[in-house]
Amino acid sequence: MAPVVSVVVPVYEEAASLPELAAEIRQAMERAGRSFEVWFVDDGSRDDSWAVVERLHGEDPRFAGVRFRRNYGKSAALAAGFARARGCYVATLDADLQDDPAELPAMIEKLEAGADLVSGWKRKRHDPLEKTIPSRFFNAVTRWLSGIPLHDFNSGIKAYRAEVVRSVRVYGELHRYIPLLAKWEGYDRIEEQVVQHRARKHGRTKFGFERYLRGFLDLITVIFLTRFVRRPMMFFGGLGTVGFVLGFAILAYLTFVKLFLGEPIGERPLLLFGAVLLLLGAQSFLAGLLGEMIVRPEMEDARRYDVRETLAPGERAHTPVPVMEEVRRERV
Repeated sequence: MAPVVSVVVPVYEEAASLPELAAEIRQAMERAGRSFEVWFVDDGSRDDSWAVVERLHGEDPRFAGVRFRRNYGKSAALAAGFARARGCYVATLDADLQDDPAELPAMIEKLEAGADLVSGWKRKRHDPLEKTIPSRFFNAVTRWLSGIPLHDFNSGIKAYRAEVVRSVRVYGELHRYIPLLAKWEGYDRIEEQVVQHRARKHGRTKFGFERYLRGFLDLITVIFLTRFVRRPMMFFGGLGTVGFVLGFAILAYLTFVKLFLGEPIGERPLLLFGAVLLLLGAQSFLAGLLGEMIVRPEMEDARRYDVRETLAPGERAHTPVPVMEEVRRERV
């Protein structure tokens, strides 16, 4: 029988932490009376992590594993675990013991109460300042751009309804933005829970400042995908219109200067700037038009829509549903 909870744990050179983590997950789930499975995804570890996973599986078959041939990154590890999870609810944990598995039952209860996604918030972090200060800035920027009021997008401890993880595609560094991807797919009941953050016991952090650069670029990607992928003209057409209007205005001004004031304009940098703006504006506008031609057939396909729920004829709703809410339930 399928378990109630599937726990996905990306693993990269955390052999010393895995036995204790497995014991804590087992204790937390059994104390809460939840059937469970755990997927350890070995992301190309060079230590004994996979040997530990094999031993844990031999002792308790509820602990399963996936081993990559090389290091692909956390997003790939999560995607592999999500594809194999059988539970009604899917939780994620980091393997370094800084996330406390005892927090999971309360997060599962919030999912049972109606949430689509519950994200952990490490309000008090046991990390060095060179990690916490950039993280707070990064979260503030992400919160402002995405409109999702979460304090810790990069928290490793999260819980989802199974249909959420099956709906989102995670690659690159997009694991940080699963809440945003889920919201784009219509799963907008996103909640946050303050969780305990513990100091690292074993090994060393895999943190590096290059992660923030990759994360920022992926944030731009996600913002574009969620806001403009189905409306490319809104982005490219807007940029093109601004560039074309500015370029046209500059060239019109220089034409006036040449014809009515008699001033030479051939060596003025403003002439080249105006011409470049005009050309780039026209090209951007054409890119938006081509984008619309590409996505239009998909948008006109009446079969591609997601229905949250349906009330069949003759059934009586338990609570009145506002008209605007009913309209939001079908997204084309």
